Amino acid sequence: MPAPKVAIVADWLTNMGGAEPLILELHKLYPNAPIYTSVYNKEAMPAFKDCDVRTTYLQKWLPEFIRYKHQLWPVLRAKAFRKLDLSEYDIIISSASAEAKAIKKRPDAVHICYCHTPIRYYWSHYEEFKKEFNFGPLTFLIRPFIPFFVKRMRKLDLESVKGVDYFIANSTITQSRIKQYYNRPSTIVYPPVDVERFTPPVRSERAGFVVWGRHVPYKRFDIAIEACNRLGVPLTVIGSGPDTERLKKLAGPTITFTGRISDDELNEVAWHSKAFLFPNEEDFGISAAESLAAGTPVIAYAKGGALDIVQDGETGILFEHQTVDSLVEAMKRFEQYSFLPATLHRKSKRFAKGLFATKIQKIVNDNLPR
Repeated sequence: MPAPKVAIVADWLTNMGGAEPLILELHKLYPNAPIYTSVYNKEAMPAFKDCDVRTTYLQKWLPEFIRYKHQLWPVLRAKAFRKLDLSEYDIIISSASAEAKAIKKRPDAVHICYCHTPIRYYWSHYEEFKKEFNFGPLTFLIRPFIPFFVKRMRKLDLESVKGVDYFIANSTITQSRIKQYYNRPSTIVYPPVDVERFTPPVRSERAGFVVWGRHVPYKRFDIAIEACNRLGVPLTVIGSGPDTERLKKLAGPTITFTGRISDDELNEVAWHSKAFLFPNEEDFGISAAESLAAGTPVIAYAKGGALDIVQDGETGILFEHQTVDSLVEAMKRFEQYSFLPATLHRKSKRFAKGLFATKIQKIVNDNLPR
């Protein structure tokens, strides 16, 4: 009997974020599977150079200067995915936080959706989206129509869910959202983290705090900076992004910005920091899991995926409110605890790539088309 034909589907491939390494791990498991996506920025994604990446018609239809502005094209993107011809494939694995799961398949084929979250701007974070929506000078004209638009898109999203045979959730909060919004069960499989890369040295002097990731407003690095300003403690801010200049204006004398650094340099900073600050709400939170792998405890906002990663007093400290005051209190409480790097690294192994691969392969094998 011939091996089943597998296809991988991703929302878009335009920059390396949290979902893209997961897609690469799926491709390692199924190297002959093409990767279908709405749009692909080859220059920004060298890690995918040896993959068979196939795009929708949006790749040619959208002008390059707006092609990768994903927030502008949810309707067109959903339509483009529905038009893909995937009839030759027996198993389709979609990696979706947006419309990738809208694909169509043969009736006897199996669609497994690794769901990073039900579409945030329609469901869990609709109110925030409605307030923060910005379309330049046309915003005041478009904003009144958002509720009507979202109502229709929710209906289409629920239609797309009917084509999913098996849901995988990346965290407990995502699992609860899949049940709440889609009324579907799911299995939790944590995203793959390269925990071995972060293995801490036997001994290392630790001082100051660290935060890393893309500098965008929702990650709330501003809270971390202002908390360290208030306490007068060192904070190393790693990475870059559209929010970098605003963050630099908030920074006091104890705050250091490194920009983007190499993996080896990131390891060194993580190994020599007292704690990683995680003031943002994520669906999972790969950077927090990486921090544990480096033997560095996490001080995290007690919401979203952080609750799967951080156990208060065991692998870090949780704080209840997304405010400077709440983070400052957590940082003070942190000083009362002692965390062993080797223990934190051992606890991080539940996020290891190998475990991810084993679980995904079992799910696929258990759901092979009959």
